[in-house]
Amino acid sequence: MTVFDWPVWALIVFAYVILQRLAELAYASANTRRLLAEGGREHGAKHYPLFIVLHSGWLIAILLFAKPETSPNLLLLNAFIASQTFRFWTLASIGRWWTTRIISAPHFPRVRRGPYRFIKHPNYALVVVEIAVLPLLLGAPAMALTFSLLNAALLWWRIRIENDVLTERGSTT
Repeated sequence: MTVFDWPVWALIVFAYVILQRLAELAYASANTRRLLAEGGREHGAKHYPLFIVLHSGWLIAILLFAKPETSPNLLLLNAFIASQTFRFWTLASIGRWWTTRIISAPHFPRVRRGPYRFIKHPNYALVVVEIAVLPLLLGAPAMALTFSLLNAALLWWRIRIENDVLTERGSTT
């Protein structure tokens, strides 16, 4: 089955994810430039290209190997929609501090509003769910497992770096 054979609902979901990712990259890039100009410094840059490969590979693998059903699994569709609601809450809560890189400085505050009140790394929790749910929703369970394991390894590396960096920050927002 090629993407041209996918049902309309699956095309809409996948197109949404692509557009959402592109919009996030633009937002993150603008935030990164501004934070660096405000005295921020990038940490853990060595692993960043691996995230690009992981997320690009995830989307390409879904595109090439997914076999969506005619009708979506409503449980998985609702889990996907809920994850996107959580995504908007997370991004709105961290706002100008959100990037796809680790940019920090001692004078940058720690965000402790929204989901950050309850979870130390809500965006990473969201990505864990998303990397599993989207391929399952689109009929690619092997992609869900494979990319979840790869993502877990990268997140293990990244969260250790980010936790160390966050200790240098003072006040909270």
